Amino acid sequence: MLNAEVAKRRDDAISRGVGMMTQIYADRALNSEVWDIEGNRYIDFAAGIAVVNTGHCHPKVMAAVANQMTKFTHTCHQVMPYENYIRLAERLNDKVPGDFKKKTIFVTTGAEACENAVKIARIATGRNAVIAFGGGFHGRTFMGMSLTGKVEPYKKGFGAMMPDVYHVPFPMGPHGISTADAMKGMEKLFKADLDPARVAAIIFEPVQGEGGFYPAPTDLVRAIRALCDKNGIVMIADEVQTGFARTGALFAMEAYGVAADLTTMAKGLAGGLPLAAVTGRADLMDAANPGGLGGTYAGNPLASPPPMPFLT
Repeated sequence: MLNAEVAKRRDDAISRGVGMMTQIYADRALNSEVWDIEGNRYIDFAAGIAVVNTGHCHPKVMAAVANQMTKFTHTCHQVMPYENYIRLAERLNDKVPGDFKKKTIFVTTGAEACENAVKIARIATGRNAVIAFGGGFHGRTFMGMSLTGKVEPYKKGFGAMMPDVYHVPFPMGPHGISTADAMKGMEKLFKADLDPARVAAIIFEPVQGEGGFYPAPTDLVRAIRALCDKNGIVMIADEVQTGFARTGALFAMEAYGVAADLTTMAKGLAGGLPLAAVTGRADLMDAANPGGLGGTYAGNPLASPPPMPFLT
């Protein structure tokens, strides 16, 4: 097969809405390298958009999945639970930043993790409004799109976004936006449009990765923490892209000296398998009624077998 031949088939079979960055069709991969269907070898700098942080086909991941496949592939944890789910939750409760008791839920994608974090914040606080940042990315579902601070290509043409979602500027040195500008935007929002007593959560990425890489300044993160503490707002750190050693530490929030109330994660969590999670303060995580959180494939046993490389 040739890449060009498969590309023609793709155009005929796959929605135009599914974007594609290259015309290279993968055949196999190992560690940092990928071979296409024509036998060409490439160094993979994309890592599946921050997913295979430990490399393609990490031997621990492959061995754990192969072992689990001999047992069972699915029962749905809500119907017939399994210990894998609990063991991984215990590890995340221990590893996620924050000197407080934590609990975890598993879902399937990063967008789901962000949506569930908002659900948890809303039910725990009894409030509706959510503040996010311009330039941020939180997924392609309707709440994910609404939280995302970018119209092209994520929101354009999809109609009205979810209500009660507000955006303020994110510090970007190359574009002349400072932490002071971001906090002035927050102050203006509170004066003109939004009572802080209505805000359930503020969500942000420790490093924005959409259309450039912009680390959140330490003074911004600490200002968000102080603002949340003052007004009873839940602080959500979206570590879907930054988690699992992408920034040097296991979680990017370790560098800031403050902890988020809820942390969302996915991508690198399962070494290439679809798995996402929300870990946070136990009192917040327990606010939802049984059945209010979860999903058919959430915490699938193939995606959560021991041992996962970052958490052993």
